[in-house]
Amino acid sequence: MYKDKLKVGLSLSGGGARGFAHIGALQALLEAGVEPDLVSGASAGSVVGALYAAGYSPEEMLHFIKKSNFLRLVKIGLPNGGLTKLTYLQERLADIIEIDDFSALKYPLCVAITNLNTGELELRKEGPLFDVVMASCSIPLVFQPVEMEGHLFVDGGLLCNLPVSPLKEEADFVIGINLVPRINTDKKALNGVVGIAYRCFDLSVLTNTQPQIALCDFLLEPAEITKFSIFQFNKYQAIYQLGYDTTKAQIPNIIKALEAAQAVGATF
Repeated sequence: MYKDKLKVGLSLSGGGARGFAHIGALQALLEAGVEPDLVSGASAGSVVGALYAAGYSPEEMLHFIKKSNFLRLVKIGLPNGGLTKLTYLQERLADIIEIDDFSALKYPLCVAITNLNTGELELRKEGPLFDVVMASCSIPLVFQPVEMEGHLFVDGGLLCNLPVSPLKEEADFVIGINLVPRINTDKKALNGVVGIAYRCFDLSVLTNTQPQIALCDFLLEPAEITKFSIFQFNKYQAIYQLGYDTTKAQIPNIIKALEAAQAVGATF
């Protein structure tokens, strides 16, 4: 079987509430015997990635979502910050992940974060976990940056929303799940400062995602995901189901691609 010889990597994109689709996708993959050996993520993908790396099953992740009121995800920050704070996310992670350190995880995890001071992408694989995940989820102009080591950090999706490249060194086969696909936007969605700001962020994400997509051995991109806003946390069940159904339909193709990769590897 391919699993005996291939190390499978899974890269999970950002996408806010759309990240619930990652849980459904994981459910379908695991049911088919496709168990990722290492995972990377940005923003929402870093949360699901951290839960998987900590050893939680998709069923347990969904239970975690049901018990969490993610509408409380946004706690009002200090006025001089001008933004909101992700303290609730940190509290919930601490409730279910016992040790705040990458080294305590069951599977290797890489999280993409953006250093506002240097303007550089950082890919974190070690050290304290919770602040890094919080930083990766800190959408610019929505959430306060997270301070670490004297620098300010925000959403990894700003510079790398689908961090495939850090997996390529160790993984033989990488599956990418992209929740911010390219779409045309009508004039109504661009009516106002907020709509334009969100669209500009999406364009930045789309630009940095394309080179990473090219590195995937298999790409999953739920076609209907754009029907959901990145803040529709109350739609978690429908978004989860979309991720599951999309991945389930692609399982034969994923298995075929894995078997082909194994066959190629066997010739060397």
